[in-house]
Amino acid sequence: MNEDVKSHLEFFEELGIDGVRLEPEWRMRREPAERIEPIEPTERVPSEPIEPAEPFEPKIALRVIREELGAHCSRCKLHTLGRTQVVFGVGNPSADLMFVGEAPGADEDIQGEPFVGRAGQLLTKIIEAIGLRREDVYIANVIKCRPPGNRNPEPDEVEQCEPFLFRQIDTVKPKVIVALGKFAAQCLLRTNDPITRIRGREFKYRDAILIPTYHPAYLLRTPSAKREVWEDMKRVRAIVRGES
Repeated sequence: MNEDVKSHLEFFEELGIDGVRLEPEWRMRREPAERIEPIEPTERVPSEPIEPAEPFEPKIALRVIREELGAHCSRCKLHTLGRTQVVFGVGNPSADLMFVGEAPGADEDIQGEPFVGRAGQLLTKIIEAIGLRREDVYIANVIKCRPPGNRNPEPDEVEQCEPFLFRQIDTVKPKVIVALGKFAAQCLLRTNDPITRIRGREFKYRDAILIPTYHPAYLLRTPSAKREVWEDMKRVRAIVRGES
């Protein structure tokens, strides 16, 4: 058994899949995606990383950002709509790999940490399947407070919250950013393209390579999409290891 097939099967085993599909279309391999430039950002999204006023250590810089955000942020209406607490981010302040999701869910709102529910448990398995631990990467969301009923964040909420995400990215300085799901990918890339169109492509983004993929919650509903996520994560692993 060659190493690629072995890694493929180990990934599916990590995700709880007992077998693989045998139809011809599932055995076809796609050519590696050609790296392309991202859609031009709007003026309010700096195209270049923001240099800190002082050369803070990443851990200290993230603490400063978190303090500026505040434990009881009231910049948008979400603070009046039932959120329990601000969910900032977690992980290695100097990680080579960063995951960005949409917004906290119910479990995250209670525990104060992103991706700790069922989708988060699956994300942890995905991280482990490429040879890393959850504490090796950095995980954050575009929105730091849970929207009511887990609805999509609204434009005014994004406008108030995303500058803190940009500062997190510029502090961690990851080699790779994985945008989890349609909302995170569309928000970061300033596009309305569906995730099915931008998944499998690579974008230059703030000194990193951004790779959109399906959200773990989508994988829980659509297990057949795990094969495509595995292809994305193999590419992520190669870039992080410097094999690209």
